[in-house]
Amino acid sequence: MTSQQTARAFWVTAPGAGEIREETLVTPGTGEVLVEATYSGVSRGTEALVHAGRVPESEFERMRCPFQAGDFPAPVKYGYASVGVAQTGTYAGQAVFCLYPHQSAYVVPESALVPLPHGVPPERAVLAANLETALNAVWDAAPRAGDRVSVVGAGVVGCLVAHLLAQIPGTEVELVDVAPARLAIAEALGVGFASPGGAERERDLVIHASGRPEGAPLALSLAAHEGTIVELSWYGDQAVTLPLGRDFHVRRLTLRSSQVGTVSPAARRRFTHRARLELALSLLRDERLERLIDAETTLADLPATLQRLATSGGLCTRVRY
Repeated sequence: MTSQQTARAFWVTAPGAGEIREETLVTPGTGEVLVEATYSGVSRGTEALVHAGRVPESEFERMRCPFQAGDFPAPVKYGYASVGVAQTGTYAGQAVFCLYPHQSAYVVPESALVPLPHGVPPERAVLAANLETALNAVWDAAPRAGDRVSVVGAGVVGCLVAHLLAQIPGTEVELVDVAPARLAIAEALGVGFASPGGAERERDLVIHASGRPEGAPLALSLAAHEGTIVELSWYGDQAVTLPLGRDFHVRRLTLRSSQVGTVSPAARRRFTHRARLELALSLLRDERLERLIDAETTLADLPATLQRLATSGGLCTRVRY
């Protein structure tokens, strides 16, 4: 693709609607690189809220992704899980990851690219941004060896959090989800699984990652005395009611937020944003994580695909270019 002057990109054009637009590519300048995309990943929770026009006005600036074009609510070009091949620069010919929206080709500063580590296939690398979120959540949660941990919500981020936690010696991890089909994913990752009604109680640590308001009270109910609940879900403009009366104070529960936009204070001394992303990519060598990609679409079909994802369940949808 040495002579391509245009590219195709997905834009949210109005709440609940999107289209593919043609983009004019600039000639790479000093320190810039042309990338031809091979895959991108749809971050279901956040992108569904963006697609539905449910980003609160107070968060318009904080929610901007690195190479976003346009403004919320629409028209906006949004996304942050692109894998491609660098056509120019130091990484020419190499597979790279970039926090770029869904677009067939793009020009970015070379510093925005992270080459894929050996052993991480491009097809799986679309999970990097989600794994970065999960990694930050684990740092925020500060688990200890031997902890009893529940992860409420077996979506991609929840599964990745459970996967990371299960590698801590002596840790007992249970995924909790309303979908019985997620049992197979939990088994593949080597963690327990339960429906909300059958979930273990008295947990030292509970991570809530379901993205559903009803999941938050469940997370509180699973925690042991003096337990910690980490809220990883982001609800956009949706209000969430929590039972902070009754025994919440008597049980001395800790409710903590986690968000990927800043590196966790627990890791900030060692990790920059780039170093965190590099670590997340290296952790994708585990081929079991391939199970978290359960659908594939094309860029041309992405407008219809995102409309379906707004009302259907599933894990990661990969866009093939």
